[in-house]
Amino acid sequence: QVHLVESGGGLVQAGGSLRLSCAASGRTFRRYAMGWFRQAPGKERVFVAAISWDGGNEPYADSVKGRFTISRDNAKNTVYLQMNSLEPEDTAVYYCAASLLVPTPLRPNDYNYWGQGTQVTVSS
Repeated sequence: QVHLVESGGGLVQAGGSLRLSCAASGRTFRRYAMGWFRQAPGKERVFVAAISWDGGNEPYADSVKGRFTISRDNAKNTVYLQMNSLEPEDTAVYYCAASLLVPTPLRPNDYNYWGQGTQVTVSS
């Protein structure tokens, strides 16, 4: 069982930056691939980025490639999402998730556990 808690969301102007954190409970964090998804109002939850258990593979959605960076610190049981050059289209609730199912999970169904989400709002 893994409990995930996101933090770091907020309101930022276009062009600004935020860093999201996701703290995980449990001693098996290093076994999980981790991912970030986002869900805008009235839209489905979509993939943003993922990172394998050892940090060796980091796929990104095309919409955030070059602007967002996912990383993890297994000693701190934490995964991060550094978001730069934010755009109003990035406004959404951001969720982190943990997966034991596949090495580089890209779909919501690939994940075992989810956090409660953190709101990111980018003003124009």
